[in-house]
Amino acid sequence: AAEAGSRFKPGLCFVLLLCSVQTATAARYTPDWTSLDSRPLPAWYDEAKVGIFIHWGVFSVPGFGSEWFWWHWKGQEPPDPSCVKFMSENYPPGFSYPEFAPQFHAEFFDPEEWADLFKASGAKYVVLTAKHHEGFTNWGSPNSWNWNSVDTGPHRDLVGDLGDAVRNRSLHYGLYNSLFEWFNPLYLTDKKNGFKTQEFVMQKLLPELYNMVVRYRPELIWSDGDWEAPDTYWHSPEFLAWLYNDSPIKDVIVTNDRWGSGCSCKHGGYYNCEDKYTPGQLPDHKWEKCTSVDTRSWGYRRNMKLSELMDLPTIVKDLVATVALGGNYLLNVGPTPDGMIPALFEERLRGLGAWLQVNGEAIYASKPWRIQLENSTIPVWYTSKGSSVYATLTANPPKPSLQLLEPKTSASTKVTLLGFPVPLPWTPLQPGVGLTILLPNLPFTAAQAWTLRLDGVQ
Repeated sequence: AAEAGSRFKPGLCFVLLLCSVQTATAARYTPDWTSLDSRPLPAWYDEAKVGIFIHWGVFSVPGFGSEWFWWHWKGQEPPDPSCVKFMSENYPPGFSYPEFAPQFHAEFFDPEEWADLFKASGAKYVVLTAKHHEGFTNWGSPNSWNWNSVDTGPHRDLVGDLGDAVRNRSLHYGLYNSLFEWFNPLYLTDKKNGFKTQEFVMQKLLPELYNMVVRYRPELIWSDGDWEAPDTYWHSPEFLAWLYNDSPIKDVIVTNDRWGSGCSCKHGGYYNCEDKYTPGQLPDHKWEKCTSVDTRSWGYRRNMKLSELMDLPTIVKDLVATVALGGNYLLNVGPTPDGMIPALFEERLRGLGAWLQVNGEAIYASKPWRIQLENSTIPVWYTSKGSSVYATLTANPPKPSLQLLEPKTSASTKVTLLGFPVPLPWTPLQPGVGLTILLPNLPFTAAQAWTLRLDGVQ
C-alpha cells in the first residue's frame, strides 16, 4: 500500500476521481449530497463514544498563543501584537516560521507509551493531526516536499508509528486533515481567482488525500479548513464517493461534516457543527463534541496555566452530557515538540479512564433514553442499553436519599450503583412513576460522578 501511494502522481488524481464518479453512478453512492448523506454510519463509531484528539505539528515549537500562531503572526491584518512581541523578543530579525520545523525534534516520542495512555484513558478511538492549516504533514507526503516530518524535524513517520501502536491496542485510528493551507502558493492563487481555478486541489490536496488513505487506511477522516470555499472547489463529493465506494476502507470509514462552506451541520457523516458544539436538546443526527483539556488552545502552549485547563469533574460532566444527548466525545491534548504529553494532560486522561472503568457500562454502546436530563435536586443524565437504564449523577446528593421523577417502576424494578456490590433499597414516589433511592456512602471519586443502573423500568 505504501508503494502504491508513493507512486501516485498529481496528474492521475482527476482521472481517479472521474473513474470513481462513473463507478459510483453504477454503484450505491453518487457524488451528490443526497446520495452521500444516505450512507449509514459504520456502527463502531457510535459504540465507541470516547476518543482522543491530538494536535501536534510545527506550531508546537513556538508553543505560543495556539496552533494558529503562524496565521496570527503573519497572516491576519493587523498581526496579533502579542505574537509580534513574542518573536521580536525571542528570535533574531528575519526569522521565518519554516525555521521552526528543524526544532520539531520529537526526540522523546514513544508511540507505545502514547497508545498505552490512550488505552488507559478509556478512549476507543484516536485522531491525530496528519496535516493542520500550516500544511506540514506528519508523514512523508510526496506532495509536501521538505515540509513534512520525514524530510525535516523528527525525520520519522509520525502518522504511521502512532497508527501501528494504537491499532495494536485494538483502538480505532483516525486522521485529521486540513483542506486549505494558509500560505500554499497554489491555494493563494486559486483564492485570488475566486476559486474558479483548482490548481491546489488537483496538484496537492486530492493526490495527498488519496495517498494518505491508501497508505494508512484510517477509519475516520476528520476534515477541517473547508470554510473559505464551496465543496465544488474541494471536489468533496467526488472524493467521498470514491471513499465510500472504492477505497480500501469503504466499509469502515467514518467522516465528519467539514467538506466545504455551508456543509457543516448539514452534510457528511456525523456532525461537528462547530468546535466545542453543545446542543441544547437531543439532535436527530449523530454528532461529536470536540473539546480540549487546554481551554485556550488545541496545540501545546508553553505558558499554559492550571486555571486554564479543564479539571476532571468538568471533563466527566461534559462527557456524560454529550453521550446522553447522543454524541461522541473527542478530548484533545497537545503534545510538546519533543514528543511528550504534558503530565497534567496525562493525569486528566488517566482520571477519565479510572472513572470509565467503573462507569463505562453507562457510556459505551449506549443509546439516549426517552428523557435525557432531570434536575429536580441534582443533575441526573440518562442513557440506556438493552433493557437497562442508567442515571449518572454529576454532583454529590445533599441527602442520603435521591428522588428520580421520570422512571416508571414495577415490582421487578432493581437499582444498583455501579461499582457497589449489592442492590439499593428504593420506594415508589407514586404508583408506577418515580422512586426514592436510599444511597450508601458514595465511594470517593475524583470525577465527582456516580452511576445508578435501573433494571425493570420504562
